[in-house]
Amino acid sequence: MLRIANTENGQVRGLPAADPRITSFKGIPFAAPPVGENRWRAPQPAESWQGVRECFEFAPISVQDTPGLGDDIYCREWHVDPEITMSEDCLYLNVWTNAKSADERKPVLVWFFGGAFQWGYTAEMEFDGERLARRDIVVVTVNYRLGAFGFLCHPQLTKEQPDAPCNFGCLDQQAGLRWVRRNIANFGGDPDNITIAGQSAGGGSVMAQMACMDNEGDFKSAVVMSGMFGSPYEVNDFFKPQSLEQAGEKGERLFEYLGVKTLEEARKLDANYIRSKYSGLRNSGEMFFTIVLDGRFCTQDPMAAFRNGSRIRVPVMGGNTGDEFMEYIHAADDNGLAKKAGEYFGSKAEQFLALPEAKDRTDLGYALVSSPELGVKAAFLGENRQDKPENCYYYRFISDIPGDDNAGTFHSVDLWFFFETLAKCTRPFEGRHYDLARQMCDYWANFIKTGDPNGFDLNGNRLPEWRPYSDNDRSEMLFTSDGAQASAEQNSLVRFLLDELK
Repeated sequence: MLRIANTENGQVRGLPAADPRITSFKGIPFAAPPVGENRWRAPQPAESWQGVRECFEFAPISVQDTPGLGDDIYCREWHVDPEITMSEDCLYLNVWTNAKSADERKPVLVWFFGGAFQWGYTAEMEFDGERLARRDIVVVTVNYRLGAFGFLCHPQLTKEQPDAPCNFGCLDQQAGLRWVRRNIANFGGDPDNITIAGQSAGGGSVMAQMACMDNEGDFKSAVVMSGMFGSPYEVNDFFKPQSLEQAGEKGERLFEYLGVKTLEEARKLDANYIRSKYSGLRNSGEMFFTIVLDGRFCTQDPMAAFRNGSRIRVPVMGGNTGDEFMEYIHAADDNGLAKKAGEYFGSKAEQFLALPEAKDRTDLGYALVSSPELGVKAAFLGENRQDKPENCYYYRFISDIPGDDNAGTFHSVDLWFFFETLAKCTRPFEGRHYDLARQMCDYWANFIKTGDPNGFDLNGNRLPEWRPYSDNDRSEMLFTSDGAQASAEQNSLVRFLLDELK
């Protein structure tokens, strides 16, 4: 097995994974520590070392709120360790490979974790790359800076370093991807067959990387899980990039709150002090740092770039879970619904009200619909309108999820299945869940290899056909308790709203 590999900075030694046919390399530096003068700068080259570096454990996670201290579903699900090591020195990546030599040229997955650009880390237990590596995929998970460390914007930064004034977390991802391009052949990977993938903010990161034309040629396909959003009723700007001016004003307020006036002073502050102050402001709704329209890395809304064809156009797999980010119309009764319909849809209000799903009322409100489903499908239809459109494959995860909390198909639960890591979860999954996870991981592996999820499962059985989603063929793949089931779009409300989102 390939236990020692060369990198541009020196040799690294990995360990056998739970399956000894897999080698895991954890904590490989891909950039210099972003501390001191490197705080709030684009990632700088990593220093070289002598001898063989032991890459046996995950590196420290990015500075963020301490995991595992709350009682929310994510602290119960996988943010379970309040003692996990955290540091500003966090620019490391991890590799899983089943290669026996460095010349095997296996397809590569580069994974970006989610967490609203404020939380998350590669050491999360669901991101174990072993099961994909058993399918002849070289898996790379890339860490990046978060919150005020990864996405601060300030007029002084814009003036002093105009080529990289903000979006440092995205630049970390980009640096990790480029490290993979330069080095992954030494781990048995093919630098010319890379898929970038992520979920939630990680999916938003994939969208941002696709919208950055500097990345042209660095990947062949992309996976966006729960990372595209369409707002059919009230405007939701959460995943839309902020303007440089808006974000800069927040940065100025943060400096005031930190008690500093200059960038030089701010770079000398203790990281935990910045973390604490920013966390308080963020949690009170005062500020939230995320991707910024800086005119350098990010030149337009990534969602708009997808829909108008100005992204890096490669095949995409994307979808959502059944219960996440549902949107609805707030109205007390049918009269209130009719009034809202007039506000939202104007002359098409009567057409909307005639839809069988429009007057469906839940405890939340009327006309319940999935924002991620609308976002993914609107993006895919935009691609379908381009000349020689790339294939885009839509899924919806609607399996039953066991547990006393009756959590349903909550945001992120599908990660256990795509990575086929259910055995690490405390939920009482049964055989049908493991069967579904195997199918989902098989589809994912096929897509990483070829840009097409179709093919065979691990047992040599042909998987149910998954057709691309297009205007003429609204095909869906439903991941259900009974396995993968191909379907066609049935919801007339979804179709109406997609026409409105054009």
